[in-house]
Amino acid sequence: MITKKILSWSAALLLLVVAACSVPKTTMGKQKGVLAKHGMVVSAKEEASKIGLAILKKGGNAFDAMIATELALAVAYPNAGNIGGGGFMVYRLANGEKGALDYREKAPGKAHRDMYLDAQGNVIQDKSTLGALAVGVPGTIDGLFEVHKKFGSLPIAELFQPAIDLARNGVVITPLQADFYMGKNLAEIKKANNYKTPFDNGWKAGERFKYEQLAQTLERIRDNGRAEFYEGETAKRIVDYVQELGGILTREDLKNYHSQWRTPVTFNYKNYTISSMPLPSSGGLCIAQILKSVEPYKIGQYPHNGEQYVQLLVEAERRAYADRAYYLGDPDFVKVPTETLLSEKYLKDRMSSFTWEKASKSSEVGHGQIPGYESDETTHYSIVDSKGNAVAVTTTLNTNYGSKVYVKDGGFFLNNQMDDFSIKPGVPNSYGLVGSEKNAIAPGKRMLSSMSPTIVEENGKLRMVIGTPGGSTIITSVLQCMLNVFEYGMTMQESVSKPRFHHQWLPDDVMFEPKGFDPAVIGKLRAKGYLPKEENFVIIGRVDAILVDKDGTLEGGADPRGDDVAEGF
Repeated sequence: MITKKILSWSAALLLLVVAACSVPKTTMGKQKGVLAKHGMVVSAKEEASKIGLAILKKGGNAFDAMIATELALAVAYPNAGNIGGGGFMVYRLANGEKGALDYREKAPGKAHRDMYLDAQGNVIQDKSTLGALAVGVPGTIDGLFEVHKKFGSLPIAELFQPAIDLARNGVVITPLQADFYMGKNLAEIKKANNYKTPFDNGWKAGERFKYEQLAQTLERIRDNGRAEFYEGETAKRIVDYVQELGGILTREDLKNYHSQWRTPVTFNYKNYTISSMPLPSSGGLCIAQILKSVEPYKIGQYPHNGEQYVQLLVEAERRAYADRAYYLGDPDFVKVPTETLLSEKYLKDRMSSFTWEKASKSSEVGHGQIPGYESDETTHYSIVDSKGNAVAVTTTLNTNYGSKVYVKDGGFFLNNQMDDFSIKPGVPNSYGLVGSEKNAIAPGKRMLSSMSPTIVEENGKLRMVIGTPGGSTIITSVLQCMLNVFEYGMTMQESVSKPRFHHQWLPDDVMFEPKGFDPAVIGKLRAKGYLPKEENFVIIGRVDAILVDKDGTLEGGADPRGDDVAEGF
């Protein structure tokens, strides 16, 4: 049952697993993605990548392009791109300065620990995922204005206008959007709303779908600023509709929302310096734990996606996800022993029970002992500008179309991010992730995430900008794509196209993308006690990344599992 929950979000994407990125280049026998010298945007939709690149071409920096790309995704990719959700950004300036912005959603002020449980203390099905009670306080618009205030170089109106025009002129629906994204979710969208939304007739591939209400909302925000979304007419429409549907979001919740600048989790792996998102995202900590755990084993000596490679990564992942479940939560609410979790001694002790002879059992591998002492449908984009500034951004509504609540007279979906809390400690969420009291619901608290926007430096120079959607598989997808480059010398396009696998402690299964792995390897792992799952329609992440070659050439790797596109100049 849990496995089905984890896999359900990725159904039908199998059709694109083996697809190649459009017009790849081949250099010395290696498949390369789109190459560029001056700037690059890689995102889930061609329209968004083109809009971001146009901003770079007109002299905007990576942060200007970030704002325009994010807004374009809210139009072209409404199942995950958003103004009604939240996200995380990791950045690196051309001078090497790094930072992170947390514009993750928060629990409303009337939220409480047991709000999704019945009188017997059991989880009420769908209450945390579908409808108005699943909505967290959105952070995206506040985050975009924070980015512009600190780093923007072009007027905010110029950054909003391309998305407004896109919404008004319409977006051509792709087969993937029509067949999977909308087709699979249409019934729930109808169920979550009390009026006929623009989606009631579904989508047809090839049709041009227009978003006039969203265009008007974006115009109001363009003209009136951040306050329009959090205190103005748009705020009123959000709250009135959520409360009409029985939700608890208030005007005060919106007014009091503020994103936060944070310090990335930064660590070394060989010659690489890796900076990823800190808490309340678990991404940076978990990636650091896994890479530090496997570094002593010189993983590159094992055949790629071979028996030992898979085994070693699975065992490190098992231990990192167990720690995630027990120790991690919003650092503004709970104390997290970050330094100890990343210490060499602690990680060595955690791996001491690993043996090549047989699989560890997740039931016997709990969290580590420290004395005294969290979409399937998210979206990621990576940007590098001509000056060398880089941003990695992952943003989400949580599951496809979030809560499915489509703001009346607003033209956008609201998130269902409340499900990323531990709805009941010890009970898995929609991704099968188990959490503890550290991630319990509390008013104003940010829910734990797996989003992992990451920037890599090699010998002090920008080397990679990377991230992915994929719920609980985000961490393992980013990790494997980095190792493909670090240890196996792959190009960015080769790396993101390679088949991936995933383990997250509970359930005690190892998920493999179908037909991507040698059956003999899977058989040997099964003989050692591993529980491989190679079911139909498994997709593990959809990575969009940029690799910087030694001569400064930018290579955009767009994941062939979706409609993702790299654009450069």
